[in-house]
This record gives sequence, structure tokens and C-alpha cells, in this order.
Amino acid sequence: MVAPDGTEASTGAATAREDERQLAELGYKQELSRVWSGFTNFAISFTIISVLAGTFTTFFQAWNAGGPVAISIGWPVICLGVLLVAVSMSELTSAYPTAGGPYWWAARLGGAGWSWFTGWFNIAGLLGIVASVGYGAAFFLYVLLGLYGVDVFGINFGDSAHALSETFLLFLIILAVVTLLNIFSGSLLATLNNISVGWHVLGVLAIIALLVFVPDNHQNASFVFGHRINNTGFNNGGVGGLPFWFLVMPIGFVLTMYTQTGYDASAHTAEETKGAAIAAAQGVWRSVALSALFGWVVLLALLFSASNEKGITDAGGGATAVITTALTNHVWAAKAIILIAVVGQIFCVAAGLTSAARTWYAFSRDRGIPGWNLYKRLNHKRVPLYAVMAVSFWSLVITVPALWGNKAGVAWAFGALTAICTVGLYIAYIIPVYLRYRHRENFQAGPWTLGQRYRWINPLAIAFVVLVVIAVDLPFSHKAVPWNDDFDVTTVNYGPGVLVLGLLVGIWWKVSAKNHYTGPVRTIETDELGRVIEEPPPPAGGTGPPAPAPAK
Repeated sequence: MVAPDGTEASTGAATAREDERQLAELGYKQELSRVWSGFTNFAISFTIISVLAGTFTTFFQAWNAGGPVAISIGWPVICLGVLLVAVSMSELTSAYPTAGGPYWWAARLGGAGWSWFTGWFNIAGLLGIVASVGYGAAFFLYVLLGLYGVDVFGINFGDSAHALSETFLLFLIILAVVTLLNIFSGSLLATLNNISVGWHVLGVLAIIALLVFVPDNHQNASFVFGHRINNTGFNNGGVGGLPFWFLVMPIGFVLTMYTQTGYDASAHTAEETKGAAIAAAQGVWRSVALSALFGWVVLLALLFSASNEKGITDAGGGATAVITTALTNHVWAAKAIILIAVVGQIFCVAAGLTSAARTWYAFSRDRGIPGWNLYKRLNHKRVPLYAVMAVSFWSLVITVPALWGNKAGVAWAFGALTAICTVGLYIAYIIPVYLRYRHRENFQAGPWTLGQRYRWINPLAIAFVVLVVIAVDLPFSHKAVPWNDDFDVTTVNYGPGVLVLGLLVGIWWKVSAKNHYTGPVRTIETDELGRVIEEPPPPAGGTGPPAPAPAK
């Protein structure tokens, strides 16, 4: 409500003016609609992290590489490291609340070269989010339709004869739906993100209740917090000694690291958020903290329900195997859990596409992407239409290999997408953190700041990411090592491919990009075609306003 004296209205107007002033100082006109609240800004990052997506779709990774101990203990420990990265990014978001996010921060703190590399790593990671979460949602939807025995238009989801092609079809449908949502309404997306928070919170509580009260049997605490599994083939399947702790267990870190990605969305949507210098900064770290708590509780519920270890392992070690084996006599509950997860995952895909499109738009606005003049355009709803379509298209392209599977009929490309996403994003996250630390006391902080705590938080965050990137790039199994007798190309970890991308981007930079990419372009002084607007000098001897520009 607005007070009779108009206090609330004037406060809102003052906030809007301050937001536009801050954006103008960064060199940009207010072009995107600034209609998002601080809660909505938090909601998009919370939705992209999505404990109903990452914790379910990559559960198998930690189950097979470490077992319950890698999940129950590994999750909270790794989340503490992620939180160090998040608060470091929050400080940068507050200082530079622009849609460019990491690549823009790198430009301000390190120059065009740093920005170029950061931008492309960020783009690669965000494309990986849209592709991997979209495909993961399609897989869970496939399982759900199979439980219901759906047979429609000649497609029988009740059998597994065409599992890969049918899952890919569902992926296409999901991608088309979220693309249309992103194109036609930014305000609707804001509403959906708000709804998504409620869905995730209530959904987690519902899943916990179903897994606590419905299964006939549960595991004990010693299994959940102490049992080890090694299905990687390394160390001859042993669960002790240095090879287990420093080779097998780190492979399972993918579960946590992949889930806890995408929180840069709060930075990318800063130009659409009211009071962004504080609200967007808080959105980054709060989404990570709350997801860490909710994700851990969900994972514990799954582990306590994992009473059929052999059945779960034989089925691949995934969350769906835990759910279906625990609820064999209560199929209705299994259906409910998977339905909750599928809806949450679709929310996640939509939010991921929003974040990726805003990054694509911002990087194009600064002429970092070929065809930038097209991708920087907004439609009549002030949505970056062509950027949305580009992200959707390339997400589809990199998922095409999921049409082929390994001998077990599993789409090996999903593991590749999760690794690419994780490595790409964390490299993009940590580059500007390193540059900020290098500036030390010369860094001009925004209203949300770490203060002197940056002295220990930034170095720890940098060290954490270095270790995690190494861990995520390790071979996922004994079969993934080329010189081993049992080598299978479909098991290879393609995470290091992001580093190859970095090499190609570096060559591109040296050959040509350095000649045309100069970092952020001040749109506050350019027209819609990107041409610099130059005001003519005032008339000689006069002090009045400048004369109008000559007609063209």
C-alpha cells in the first residue's frame, strides 16, 4: 500500500533512479525491464541450483564413487567451499550490478583479455546447464511416464525398446516449452521463479515425508554416514587407502559441484532487479546457502531409504533406482516423488535458459559474440529474443550425442554435459575473484562487501576451485583411461574438453579477437545500432544548449 503522503511510491522511484544511475556509471542504458524484486532475483538462482535437479540426476556419480559417505559427508564439506566462492561473487555483484556478470567483472579488474576468456567459459558452462538439466528432466519424465505405462501416438513409454530416442523427444518438447516461455514474457518468468521456490521447498518436505514414512525398510546411521562403495574399477574396487580417498572420492564431488552451479544468475539478472547492488548480491550467496541445507536433507532421505544396495548398484546407482527399490510395494509414492522432481527440473531449465540468454545478450552488447548486432536486440516485450533462440539452439546441438548410448543403453553424453557445465562455470567464477584479490585495497566495493575478510576468503575460494576442477576432470572409471585394457570411449570424462575450448578461444584471441573486442561498450553513449552518439560542441561564444545535430 502507498501512504497518503506518497512515501512508498517516492521510495520506489528513488530506488529506480539509483539503479539507473548505477547502471549508467557502468556505461549502460536501462533497456531491460527492471521489474524483479530481491526475492525473485534470489529465486532464479535457487531455481537453477535446484535440489530437485542436480541431487537427483547426478546421485549415481557419488554413489558409485564413494558411496553414502561421499554423499552424506561430502555434500556439506564441498558446500562450504562453494559458499566461499559465492560470497566472493556477491561482493563483485554489488560493486558491478550488470547483466554481464563474471566477464564484465573481469574486464573492469583485468582488462579485455581476461574478460574474453571469462565470457566464453561462462557461455560454455551456461549452455551446459540448459542442455544437461533439460536432458535430465527428460530422463526423469521418461521414467515417470514408464511408471504410468503411457502409450500415446505409437510411443510406448512402458518399455525400454527406444529409451534414448524417446528421452530425446521429451528433451525437445521441454526445450521448446521453456524457450517459448522465455521469449514471450519476462514478467511471467519472474512469477514462475517465485512459484518455483515454493515448489522446491514444499516438494522437498513432501519427498522427505514420503521417504521417511512409506518405505517398508530403512538403513541405519552407520550405513548413511560411514558405508563406502567403489564401482569405478580403480584400486581394484577397494574402499581404503590413499587411492580411495584421493582418486575415487573426488570423482563423486561432481554431485555437489554440478548441483551448486548457476547462482551467477542473480548477477546476470541484476539489470532487471530493483535495488540490485544489494538484492542481487544477496541472491547469489543466499541461494547457495539455502540449497546446501535443503539438498543435504533430501540426500539423507534418499540414503536412509537405500535399503537394497545391490538392486540400486545393478540399476546404475541413480536416484530413480533408490526410489523404485525402496517403494516397490508403494508405486504411488514413487510416482509422486518423481513427479515433484520433474516439475522442479523443468522450472530449473526455464531459469537456466533465462540466465544463459542474459549472458549471451550482455556479451553481444559488448561485441564479444559473432553476430552481436543481432543478439543484442530486444523484442517488444524487452526480451533478448535472438539471444534466447541462440542459447536454445546450441543447447540442442550439444545434446545430440545423447541419441547414442553405451553398452548398458545409457546416454554417455549426459556425463559429458555435466562435466563441461561444472568446469566451465567454475573457471568463469574464479577468474574475477582472483583479479579482485589482486587489487586488494584498491578495489572499490559496493554496498555489500566482505570488508577485510576478503584477505582469507578469496584465496581459499581460489584454492578450492583449483582442486575441484582437477577432481572433476579425473577419469570417471577405470574404463575411461585410454591405456587400460578395458578402455571404452563412451565412459570418457569430457570435462577437460572445456580446457581445449579455452585453448581455442586463446588462439582466436591472438589471431583476431584482440583487434575488435575491447571489453564493455558504453551503450549510454551509443544508438540502437551500436554507433557512438557524439554531441556537437556549443556555438562559439555561447553558453546555451548545443545546437541540434544536422539532419542526415
